[in-house]
Amino acid sequence: MGLFDTLDDRLGDQLEGVLCAHHDRRLTKLGWGEVLGDGATGWFSPRVPVRHGNRIRLLLDGSEALPVIAKAIEGARSHVHIASWHASPDFKLSREPGEPTFSELLTTVADRVPVRLLLWAGPPVPMFEPTRKRVLGNQKAFTENSAVQCVLDSRERSMHCHHEKIVVIDDEVAFVGGIDFTALEGDRHDSHEHPAERPIGWHDHSSKIEGPAVADVAEHFRSRWTEVAGQKLPKPVVPAPVGTSSIQVTRTVPERNYDFAPRGEFSILDAYMRALRSSEHLVYLENQFLWSPEITEILIDKLKNPPNDDYRVVLVLPRKPSNGSDTTRGQLGRLIDADGGNGRLVASTIETHDGENTTQVYVHAKLGIVDDRWLTVGSANLNEHSLFNDTEVNVVTDDPVVARDTRLRLWSEHLQRPVGEIDGSPAEVVDRVWRAAMEGEGRLTELPGVSRRAGRLQGPLRGLLVDG
Repeated sequence: MGLFDTLDDRLGDQLEGVLCAHHDRRLTKLGWGEVLGDGATGWFSPRVPVRHGNRIRLLLDGSEALPVIAKAIEGARSHVHIASWHASPDFKLSREPGEPTFSELLTTVADRVPVRLLLWAGPPVPMFEPTRKRVLGNQKAFTENSAVQCVLDSRERSMHCHHEKIVVIDDEVAFVGGIDFTALEGDRHDSHEHPAERPIGWHDHSSKIEGPAVADVAEHFRSRWTEVAGQKLPKPVVPAPVGTSSIQVTRTVPERNYDFAPRGEFSILDAYMRALRSSEHLVYLENQFLWSPEITEILIDKLKNPPNDDYRVVLVLPRKPSNGSDTTRGQLGRLIDADGGNGRLVASTIETHDGENTTQVYVHAKLGIVDDRWLTVGSANLNEHSLFNDTEVNVVTDDPVVARDTRLRLWSEHLQRPVGEIDGSPAEVVDRVWRAAMEGEGRLTELPGVSRRAGRLQGPLRGLLVDG
């Protein structure tokens, strides 16, 4: 190890300690200190309601999710409420011939029922997309000659954004996930096959929720809309039970952004921390980023002190995060060190082939599964932005049928094998099938460039610079 690498490594450790201490002080001051401080376990955060009697279905990849969302919007009988990081008027939710644009779809529905669209206003200075100029132009396109109401929210923390992606139809069905209604920075229309002739693939998810938990998603939209638009909406009625799943709607809401949460909410962080601490056999994470030292410290401890011989941590991450930095690599290198060659950790990315072309598949997903009995999906990445500073919405369920079914569907997609061939012990499948797939000609490949010294300094330094 060279002198520069040694300094980078040591400074990274020191800055990470400063960053974690800052988060601890901040959350303690806000009344959320136990999230980081007491080693709490369990499958739900005690800070927000758990709703019983729901039905939840994971919609994997854009080609599965977007048409379902479009059909639900088309069938609205009372109202359509959408909150998103960004949305493009010319985006289409289906590749079928003759499909309307997003703007046309919303305009048609708005002739019958109120359609409210809440978007991030963009950064105050045009440092990154979507710029405020672009967002203002899109707002005009959504509302011109249309009854659609489109309101822009600029109440973000400095250097952060409104990142959630939710749709609520009639307060009876909700969609919560990571898919934006735009082709900006990537084409959301990808399928389980991830065809290789495309410039880049796109792996992402949403969830369809029915039952009492819909009221919590609807209430979140109502709270933001009321403050930003100045328009009071009726409090949502809690739907009747329709299924057997318990669901918790978790959020990141930074303090001092809204009157409805003056001290903020950090239940996404709380839920992740509790579930990872509770893990006994398997942690499966698909995420765009793995920067958060709070998250990786738990995984490091688990890898060093595995609760069972069959304990495995399986990560699916993009080859390179969207800003091109190597902060994920620094944290991943620490996890590799903690594993110590014991084979409990697998870190993969996705690419697809067709004989002539090889295309990278960008992992934009934000999904976690623990022990086939806990699942979360939503808009939150595993970084300081999503867990502390952006507005985010996730859903959590402890339904083992949903968790296991979703994992098997995803592993079937990635391993290109029928579910019947991979439905055995997760550890055995990881050791026998997953590792072999990374060495072959399939979709999975080992995440390249992993080293504890690769950009070790960048993650905590970025966190300190943008997290006040």
